Order: sequence, then structure tokens, then C-alpha cells
Amino acid sequence: MENPRKINVSELSTLVQELCAGDSVLLSGTVYTARDAAHNRLSAMLQEGQPLPFDLKGAVIYYAGPTPTPPGMPIGSAGPTTSSRMDPYTPALLRAGLRGIVGKGPRSKAVCKAIVETGAVYFCALGGAGALAARCIASCEEAAFPELGCESVKRLEFVDFPLIVGIDAVGGNLF
Repeated sequence: MENPRKINVSELSTLVQELCAGDSVLLSGTVYTARDAAHNRLSAMLQEGQPLPFDLKGAVIYYAGPTPTPPGMPIGSAGPTTSSRMDPYTPALLRAGLRGIVGKGPRSKAVCKAIVETGAVYFCALGGAGALAARCIASCEEAAFPELGCESVKRLEFVDFPLIVGIDAVGGNLF
């Protein structure tokens, strides 16, 4: 990564407009994992007006389902999953306050539009390097839906997690 910008999740809402597609970022702070099953539940909870298990305002979701944690490590392999599987749920989550999403691959037109409308950002993580990604995660704890196993929502602490801005808040798009 050439000249990556260090960003903390807590600053993302104020910095999102400065990020451009193609920018290298080292992200630190609290990030939540969520895959298909968790997105389905979060979406249903939003539609029913139920409180969510974590606050979406200013939050970042990483499309990952970490593998079991080896002894002495905070997390197992934690690579990104294909983002397009979350496309049906993403616009509603963005409208509810989500500011950042992390995954791999292109997004639908509806998601791209929602990113711009809500002033959010889509970060891309390197696929196939889950063991390396795990080195940038200081802690992992279950946050919601434990019955979903590896697809439960987990609260992670990123430390200089390397990402590329895939889609920026004004519509710049690497794809």
C-alpha cells in the first residue's frame, strides 16, 4: 500500500467525504462482522422497528465469517466474503446510519446509489488473505445471534487493517 491514510472508525463520519475510490486506508477501531444470515435478521429487525444489537450510526460492517480461533490468537482467519450477497439488505442499513462497509467485489446499482445518498463508503479488503487479515485484528467477541455460528455478528477491534476505497461517497467506483 502506497501512502495509506490512517483512519479510526470513530472519525469516519467526518472524513468520509475526503475519501476517493482507489485510496489506500489503514482502518482502526470497532468493526462488526455480518454475513447473509445476520443481514437478513438485522433487516427484519429494522422493518419491525425492533432495537438492533448494536448501533448502526457511524458503524462499519465487515462481510466476514471468521474461522475458529486458534489457541493464543484473538481470531482465526478473517477474510472478506463476496459483498453482492448483502446487496438486498445494504441500502436499508445505510439509511439507518451505517457509514462503512468492507468486503470484496462489485456492488449493485442500488447499493452504489445508497452509498452516495447516505454519505457512506465501501472499502475493499484483499480476498484470499484471511490469515494475514487476522493479524490486524486485536480482539473478537460475539455481539449478536450466537446461534448462527460462524455467521454470528462479532465485534472486532481493527488495528491498521489495510483497505482500498472501492466506492466513495460521491460515486467514484473502482468497478
